[in-house]
Amino acid sequence: MLKRVIATAAVAAAAIGSALACTSLIASKGATADNSVMITYAADSHTLYGELYSQPAKDHPKGAMRKVYEWDTGRYLGEIPEVAHTYATIGNMNEHGLAISESTWGGREELVDTTGIVDYGSLIYITLQRAKTAREAIKVMTDLVRDYGYYSSGESFSIADGKEAWIMEMIGKGGKSKGAVWVARRIPDGMISGHANHARIHTFPLKDKETLYSPDVIDFARSQGYFDGKDEDFDFSKAYAITDFGALRGCDARVWSFFDKHAKGMDKYLPWIMNGEGEPMPLWVKPDSVVDVRNMQWAMRDHFEDTPFDMTKDVGAGPYKVPYRWRPMTFKVDDVEYTNERAIATQQTGFSFVAQLRDNVPDAMKGVLWFGVDDANTCVYVPIYCCVTKVPYCYAHGNGDMLTLSWDAA
Repeated sequence: MLKRVIATAAVAAAAIGSALACTSLIASKGATADNSVMITYAADSHTLYGELYSQPAKDHPKGAMRKVYEWDTGRYLGEIPEVAHTYATIGNMNEHGLAISESTWGGREELVDTTGIVDYGSLIYITLQRAKTAREAIKVMTDLVRDYGYYSSGESFSIADGKEAWIMEMIGKGGKSKGAVWVARRIPDGMISGHANHARIHTFPLKDKETLYSPDVIDFARSQGYFDGKDEDFDFSKAYAITDFGALRGCDARVWSFFDKHAKGMDKYLPWIMNGEGEPMPLWVKPDSVVDVRNMQWAMRDHFEDTPFDMTKDVGAGPYKVPYRWRPMTFKVDDVEYTNERAIATQQTGFSFVAQLRDNVPDAMKGVLWFGVDDANTCVYVPIYCCVTKVPYCYAHGNGDMLTLSWDAA
């Protein structure tokens, strides 16, 4: 077992090439103190303004179409048929207590499909308006990209209701054929999981009702030269994602830190995190004791405290043990490039939440979105119930922006 020492935290001699944004942690039923299902999300962006989005429930006439705009840029992508009735949403949760979060891992650049109509953000919010449960959401999401194409790069989604939580990972086909390849796995009861900008699903059972996947997920990898082994040895992450220093130290390390806080024995995965050696970190682990909402909120405030990557103890912390690092993450000294750690909590977060989803309470209380704006380390998490039909003014869209101060905005 690797001895715990303060490693080269701020001076690992490698660069993280892309912007590493967003973390989602998961606790399934049986792993939580109140038997709820919980997922978290940090929308990490230097330009995202913290606000709470919502859409009312609505009936639509036959033949109605929905315009789709890319979530990150507002670019018009096309339109798709609308359904007869759409559900109300508040943030990343809907009126039925279904919640969805994401993290982007990019993957193979040649698989981005610029002809697709549905991007990852639109996929989330369209699905929240059309699905009641996590399993329904997976079907809606995969049907949408099958029929209209997937515009984004590689993505991980946390999809949860009051009964179960799933991780689904998806990437396009680069315009070689319409749609996307994907795998979805249900997190077993009593387990915690997470993803943070790197594909986390490695090998998976091919005959298991708790595992779903696109029919061509293995064959497409073979056709592109990404895999040439037996079906049962297929590794989704290694085939479609890029496992480099950034993916391990900048991404999987965040999930490792969450696991390490709640489960013994995680040191054995440090060789994977630090060098890509040994056994990959598992998709889920069993916590030593159940977690509650406060535990999940504190997990979003993490800076690797009490781990070999502790940002309060490396050279960048200075005399006051400050865990914040200004961007870019890399810097040079005597022509040698170094990088700072990338923790779950970061100062550029637009908003974050902990979604607490319960199946044993009245419908109006099934989902609670503990919502906060700005840095998750210092934000105040406020409970927003799934029955809310009007966004509180302090979180409302249009109440201030990145360049406009509003004294009434959170």
